[in-house]
Amino acid sequence: MISLIFATNNLHKLRELQEITGNTLTVKSLADIGFDSEIPETQPTIEGNARQKARFIYEKTGMDCFADDTGLEISALEGRPGVYSARYAGEGCSFADNVNKVLKEMQGLDDRRACFRCVICLIYKGNEFVFEGRIDGEITLDPSGEDGFGYDPVFIPEGQSQTFAGMPAYLKNGLSHRGRAVHKMLQFLSRLE
Repeated sequence: MISLIFATNNLHKLRELQEITGNTLTVKSLADIGFDSEIPETQPTIEGNARQKARFIYEKTGMDCFADDTGLEISALEGRPGVYSARYAGEGCSFADNVNKVLKEMQGLDDRRACFRCVICLIYKGNEFVFEGRIDGEITLDPSGEDGFGYDPVFIPEGQSQTFAGMPAYLKNGLSHRGRAVHKMLQFLSRLE
């Protein structure tokens, strides 16, 4: 079985990824390998950040790894928060701070269209590969649901009636941007074995 390091310190992402991959892949966290340094994330694009994080971990460890970067892009906000999704309300902000900032900026706006994009950069045997997942939907007027993280309480995927935060994990992971990107990566890896 292929073993990869997931270049993230975000425990929510790690748990979600382990639920998506199941027993098809051995995913090691940075804690599993004793790596606790900050990972740079300074690029102006989602793909750029995914590449930067994967390259950083690969250069430090020499081990096969992957990193992701995700952004919520809202039509009425000209694509914001986008690459700044994780820290939209400022450095050290909480998920709730980010959600509240988005909802405040969208007050009175009729166009609620949005999409989540996830880009994964995989470095395998020294080669770099990129996979992208996307899900379209809309932003709610108020948060709803108890599960998930980030903007999940205010994002309803197209064709659904509840937010990501209101869905059981298996349903969210089957629909989500991250789930779609991870499945593309898994399909690619399955062809290498």
